[in-house]
Amino acid sequence: MNIIVQGVLVGGLYALFAAGLSLIFGVLRLVNIAHGDLIVLAACVALVVVQATGLHPLLALGLVVPLMMAFGHGLQRLILNRTLGRDLLPPLLVSFGLSVILQNGLLATFTADSRKLDGGALETLSFQVAGISVGYLPLLMFAVAVAVIAALQVRFYRTALGRAFRATSDDPEVAELMGLDRDKVYGWAMALCLGVVAIAGVFLAIRSNFDPVMGPGRLIFGFEAVIVGGLGNLWGKLAGGVILGVAQGLGAEINPGWPALPASSRSASRPKSALVAMSCSTPPCSPGCRLWRRWRWPEWWRRWWRRWCSACRAACFAISTRVVAEVFRLCAAQLAVLG
Repeated sequence: MNIIVQGVLVGGLYALFAAGLSLIFGVLRLVNIAHGDLIVLAACVALVVVQATGLHPLLALGLVVPLMMAFGHGLQRLILNRTLGRDLLPPLLVSFGLSVILQNGLLATFTADSRKLDGGALETLSFQVAGISVGYLPLLMFAVAVAVIAALQVRFYRTALGRAFRATSDDPEVAELMGLDRDKVYGWAMALCLGVVAIAGVFLAIRSNFDPVMGPGRLIFGFEAVIVGGLGNLWGKLAGGVILGVAQGLGAEINPGWPALPASSRSASRPKSALVAMSCSTPPCSPGCRLWRRWRWPEWWRRWWRRWCSACRAACFAISTRVVAEVFRLCAAQLAVLG
């Protein structure tokens, strides 16, 4: 039971990883390969702010979140808006290039040493519930994840900005005819995404060590939570993160070589059993999908299924592209050492 509780709590962090990724894909139809590196960038910005001001990392969020939101807005308006269109490949390639630039820039600035934010007594304090030890920091992460997803839900469905997001996502041309500025809407969407990324980056830096090259692992975590939880449902990201956290906790209990979120190991970027199991149980892009099409399903179900298939293809393409790039990078590094 203790393993399940800890997995549920760490699932809040995974939900934060997934929320920003899903937001950008839902509004901009952009698979952001640099999402994990932006999380690491937020952690590095928090480190600089804490060292410069002496604030507690959680209080530093008051500075880190606006800085990351401003960076995201500028990034979208100056670079990414120029690549968006009917073709998904140009923004995908640009985000991949941004990932490389961020990794190398952080390596040059902060070196390859792992770092960590000091959360003080919050990291070790806990209380007992029915014989289960519950840490204050994991509980706080989960509570913040729930609050962030609830705030995004309200923002999307109860505000004018949310209506602009949904209208631009459904049909950008018609939205512009109705008076919406697509570039501004996309800029605010990226700013909102980077605000969530800032929160995730700070909690990641408090919970574990981080280094400039661990971004791809966080990207994989986010993709897994999005795919397991389902697209188009913000609360599904929380469910996906919880499923992923529990699966990793159980896996670590079965075999200690399968760490859930190690402090100084990069083995967390290995494929996870939860993602594999979910992919096998719901194979929308597999040949078996053709068998489902023969049935007379309602039209709303067919529309949802088509969107799910296209989203899965985009996500799988992005993940495979990143994996191939990492393999080539490791091979090049090995050849450089041998040569």
